[in-house]
Amino acid sequence: MVHRHSATGRRAALTALGALLLTGSAAAVAAEPPPRPLPGSPPGAAQTLGADRPSAEMLRALQRDLRLTPAQATQRLVNEAEAGTRAGRLRNALGERFAGAWLSGVTSDRLTVATTGAEDVALIEAQGAKAAVVKNSLAALRAAKEKLDAAAARVGTRETPMWYVDVPANRVAVAATTEAAANSFVKAAGLESASVTVRVSENRPRLLENITGGEAYYIDGSARCSVGFSVTKDQQQGFVTAGHCGKPGAKTTGHNKADQGSFQASTFPGQDMAWVAVNDSWTATADVKGEGDTKVQVTGSVQALVGASVCRSGSTTGWHCGTVEQHETSVSYSEGTVDGLTQTTVCAEPGDSGGPFVAGAQAQGVTSGGTGDCKTGGTTFYQPVNPMLEKFQVTLKTASGQTEPPPPQEGAAARSWATGRVYEAGATVTHDGVRYQCLQSHQSQSAWSPTGTPALWQRV
Repeated sequence: MVHRHSATGRRAALTALGALLLTGSAAAVAAEPPPRPLPGSPPGAAQTLGADRPSAEMLRALQRDLRLTPAQATQRLVNEAEAGTRAGRLRNALGERFAGAWLSGVTSDRLTVATTGAEDVALIEAQGAKAAVVKNSLAALRAAKEKLDAAAARVGTRETPMWYVDVPANRVAVAATTEAAANSFVKAAGLESASVTVRVSENRPRLLENITGGEAYYIDGSARCSVGFSVTKDQQQGFVTAGHCGKPGAKTTGHNKADQGSFQASTFPGQDMAWVAVNDSWTATADVKGEGDTKVQVTGSVQALVGASVCRSGSTTGWHCGTVEQHETSVSYSEGTVDGLTQTTVCAEPGDSGGPFVAGAQAQGVTSGGTGDCKTGGTTFYQPVNPMLEKFQVTLKTASGQTEPPPPQEGAAARSWATGRVYEAGATVTHDGVRYQCLQSHQSQSAWSPTGTPALWQRV
């Protein structure tokens, strides 16, 4: 049995799904899917993202952890998929006035879109969303957070373990051990204290330690983490995981102690991402581990909105769900600061670092750390997957079987849509001589061309 490192005996920490599952059956199909588009019409967002056919494991966990009925769990996933497309269209229409979007309601049936322009209210409401007229644009909030990032590098963050963009509140927020520490940090960033929300807490997020449980792997014969999502790079197979799990060159063995592969690249702190190349004995699949020996399949990497539901399965605590609280979170661990994490309400405990978070059938990220446990509840942070795919130039393994590597991003080729590239919301491309704008951040697939995927692309 692998035990937690002695230095971490009293740590409160969080985790994620454990799973480059190398063999196994397809995910179970949920009961009653919503109506499909008419023949000849393009697929809707729910069909594109697989939200109309969630796994039984996903639905059961949503019912348990979010206290939903079967019908509510099914409808929530469909609503979240459709809302992402509407939010993307409004983001593009509002331009610099866009101030963020988030979901609320038991079934995520309320989409709120914020703008700095009162003249946009009618446009937002015409898309079936609630309008919030606010002071700060999303760009302004991100600029303020960048000032906090810069201050962290200068003054340290021992007493200010977390700061982030709070989209629903239209402010940046700082979590600190004391109010004085927060105010000092805000002052060092050159921000007005009245413009920043301060949350005082003694909890400090911790990285996850490596203990027995679930689908896991060993690093250099001792430490242990959970596998994230399967990826390919040209003909090489492998998986992405947390950067703090191992350094480049570190050797890995699988859950069965058989030789597996080695870390090809790893970044921590700053970001918490890595990818491992495996040998010929291991085969990458689109599966991640659900409850017991069941499998949940991944069909893409479309980023979920704030308020959307997400699920993870840890090698210690199994399969659990919660919601996205905010993106673009900076967390100061004792080992260093990590920027760009996503905060969730999913509970977890030590033992699952590097494992995957899934929203419906869409890959979201790999567990970095957090606070609390699954008895009293807690907070988990994950490293978003799309930046990992882009940085390491690897392709997510999906149920569609896509394996095309991303092409070089140079000159005119960079402006033309291509499979395997990571596109951020708002990016523009050309396809068949027509310009399109991206609605939701994702890694492109051959089945997701702009022409036939209005859930992800808007003609401009």
